[in-house]
Amino acid sequence: MKRPSWDEYFMDIATLVASRSTCLRRQVGAVLVKDKRILSTGYNGAPAGVSHCLDSGCLREELGIPSGQRQELCRAVHAEQNAIIQAALHGVSTKGSVLYCTTRPCVLCAKMLINAGVEEIFFKGLYPDELALAVLNEAGVKLNILE
Repeated sequence: MKRPSWDEYFMDIATLVASRSTCLRRQVGAVLVKDKRILSTGYNGAPAGVSHCLDSGCLREELGIPSGQRQELCRAVHAEQNAIIQAALHGVSTKGSVLYCTTRPCVLCAKMLINAGVEEIFFKGLYPDELALAVLNEAGVKLNILE
């Protein structure tokens, strides 16, 4: 039996978290970790008390908006945002943490992750947002792609 590395372990958890997503286009999971301990998790879906895209449909699909553009026209909160929000709700500091995410963050999430003190990001899938990549690089956030 092969024991997974810590990075594989946390990415596997992020993949499981993504299975809770209610987005019709992309299922994303995120796990914030510090000192090999999970701080919080998040997946993309509508805010609490708001109908999910699974139930109400996808406005972005209806309008033909390509992936990586006009994120504000989406009822879902991104997985990375939800992980930060969950940590805040429970009084858990994210300063110096590492994010494991099934997709490279968009620019909105990138800016939030920088200000939340995330120092390193591991991701599996690419996301079509070059500004996010530029902002993360400028802020000195380490980026690692896991296959």
